[in-house]
Amino acid sequence: MKLKKDFIVHEAGKETMLVATGSAKFSGIVKGNSTAGEVLELLKTETTEAEIVKKMHEKYDAPEGAIERDVKKIISELKKIGAIDG
Repeated sequence: MKLKKDFIVHEAGKETMLVATGSAKFSGIVKGNSTAGEVLELLKTETTEAEIVKKMHEKYDAPEGAIERDVKKIISELKKIGAIDG
């Protein structure tokens, strides 16, 4: 899966924003925290949910299952607005 080219990732301090361009079906801006920002960065290239979780585990020390839940939720929301292929 990969972030569609119709969406732009913008960092604003500690907040990450996903901005839909004119050609996207979704219209608006999605704000997220640093975790969402990391996931969006990883989605700039072709990847899988499992690869994202693995890379997040390498970077962060989190309770068992926390990263998996967060990544699954973020990906689910991105799919709902049509921001990712796959």
